[in-house]
Amino acid sequence: MSKYMINDKIKKKFGDNMIKQKKEGSLIVISGPSGAGKGSIIKELFKLDNKNRWLSISTTSREMRSNDIKGVTYNFVSKDEFENKIKEGYFLEYTNYAGNYYGTPKIDIENKLKKGIDVILEIEIEGAKNIREKFKDAICIFIMPPSLKELVIRLQKRNTDSQEKIMERFKKAYQEINELSKYNYVVVNDILEEAVLKVEAIIKAEKCRVDRIEEVTLDTKEEEIHEMLMNDRME
Repeated sequence: MSKYMINDKIKKKFGDNMIKQKKEGSLIVISGPSGAGKGSIIKELFKLDNKNRWLSISTTSREMRSNDIKGVTYNFVSKDEFENKIKEGYFLEYTNYAGNYYGTPKIDIENKLKKGIDVILEIEIEGAKNIREKFKDAICIFIMPPSLKELVIRLQKRNTDSQEKIMERFKKAYQEINELSKYNYVVVNDILEEAVLKVEAIIKAEKCRVDRIEEVTLDTKEEEIHEMLMNDRME
């Protein structure tokens, strides 16, 4: 009898699912300096899987840009509205970046995770630090530009900021890059397609972590399988 037939008989009789994994979704934090291409990577990730992932839309007090879509890129509110929401305990975390507030709403995040849906957060460095303190299992990925020169070029190509604002973002980026050692992973976004595949590979690999195993079931005695193998050998 061929080994393939033996394998089929064993699976039919005993099954092949020994591992029961935790059903909770993963909290995926994607950070990096402005201009690194975080948004582009996330957009492509959802083309690969848009059923088991959910993007938490951050709230900000900054002004809308020409390429912004309300409720898609951010939820836009005034500074006063944002500060009122802070007092109400609306945010899971929030920070002030370049003079503007950015925050992650609590709504739906925990419910999505419990349902087994992966939640992706695109947040700033300080916000990511706050998330890591609250969610020890968060998968934190830092997106790097290929070079600082390329970063400046990308910021200039946006045509949304003044030269003074670009300088401010560049200085901030220089500081933020020094924080990458606090992340689990770093991905250089030089060629977008390759960067997306790397982030996707990280997410898949994290699903296979041993600490995500809830239970290992060895409900079949070794002697039973041994006897079956011996009988097949004699046939």
